[in-house]
Amino acid sequence: MVGLQSVPGLVILYGSMVKKKWAVNSAFMALYAFAAVLICWVLWAHRMAFGTHLISIIGKPEQAMTQDFLLTKHSNYYIPTADYVFYQFAFAAITVILLAGSLLGRMNFYAWMLFVPLWITFSYTVGAYSIWGSGFLESIIDFSGGYVIHLSSGVAGFTAAYWVGPRHSQDRQHFPPNNIIHMLGGAGFLWMGWTGFNGGSPLASDLITSLAILNTHLCTATSLLVWLSMDMIFYNKSSVIGAVQGMITGLVCITPGAGIVESWAAILMGISSGSIPWFTMMVLHKKSAFFQKVDDTLGVFHTHAVAGLLGGILSGFFAKPKLLRMFYGSDKYGPGFLYSIIDGDIKRGIRQMIYQLLGAAFITIWNVTATSLICIFVSRIVELRLHEDDLEIGDDAVHGEEAYALWGDGERDPPRFNRTPKIPSFCRRQYGTTQ
Repeated sequence: MVGLQSVPGLVILYGSMVKKKWAVNSAFMALYAFAAVLICWVLWAHRMAFGTHLISIIGKPEQAMTQDFLLTKHSNYYIPTADYVFYQFAFAAITVILLAGSLLGRMNFYAWMLFVPLWITFSYTVGAYSIWGSGFLESIIDFSGGYVIHLSSGVAGFTAAYWVGPRHSQDRQHFPPNNIIHMLGGAGFLWMGWTGFNGGSPLASDLITSLAILNTHLCTATSLLVWLSMDMIFYNKSSVIGAVQGMITGLVCITPGAGIVESWAAILMGISSGSIPWFTMMVLHKKSAFFQKVDDTLGVFHTHAVAGLLGGILSGFFAKPKLLRMFYGSDKYGPGFLYSIIDGDIKRGIRQMIYQLLGAAFITIWNVTATSLICIFVSRIVELRLHEDDLEIGDDAVHGEEAYALWGDGERDPPRFNRTPKIPSFCRRQYGTTQ
């Protein structure tokens, strides 16, 4: 189910949510990343995220492909390790695909091909090991990836968007979706797939699983309705794109606390995720020179970084001690700040909130630093941003293909953009002409 969120979910969502001339490129960025991450994951990245301790932020890079490793029982859970490897791969893949939403419509595809394995290796694995592995942030409450996946993808996407540069000026001013119906279909895969995203984290079919699934959908529905209401109140329209954004912020916000908060808290989290990211995207973004300077194509910073941070903080506030013990099997997590006040143990509640804030700070700083270094490194090999002429044309210039190849009037073949392909110099053929 988590895999279906990316392929076909985000492939369809991205391919439909962008301007027609970028449909193929946007969808293919997601498809390529899904394949590339799997190879990296089994060859070295899984063990870096969940393997033998190397330093406090990362494990030793080792392969995860032998039968002796994959067919053993995973830890204390009754599943083969192979299941866990694939499940965590699907998490890693969707993280870098979410990041891509900030870069659609202008990143050089060859740069993206290099960026994906480097980012998974030097950025994602660090967050995963630090919080979910045996790292120094293991006391943080992050049920299913509010920090590891969403805060990191939102911050990294915004950072990469800064280094890649903005879209073509016409695209930035006018960037309508090419197929809203398909966009809703991709959004549906994302929403329903989140049942596995949060419901799979306990690695068992138990009470925490069922609660996590219900809370996920409650928060998401609430957030969608709140975002839609905000659009109707302030803009006098019921925006479909806005509803999808509200859906996404609800999914993101509940992720770090899905199985460890009560359902009334999930609804409150939905109200927050439908209003606060709406404000940062629809009001603050338009008034801030800093946000205007960076071209975040699909607003990933707001839908994932802001909503992920919000979810992490609210999870530390609403986490119920009984549910924390059921999920983690120990008393070292929590209690949530609200319950620490009720139970008279406010010092532990404050300590947990400090952990949540420290975790957010580390994930943010690491992703800004690592993503910047990766972009600088890749830019020394191939240009990060497409040439202006290619930005004007889109898919046909980049891939020689179009999403909607409509032609006629007696022509036997579709028109093609006849130009020497812009491939990296280190693997370029000698065409006999210079570009």
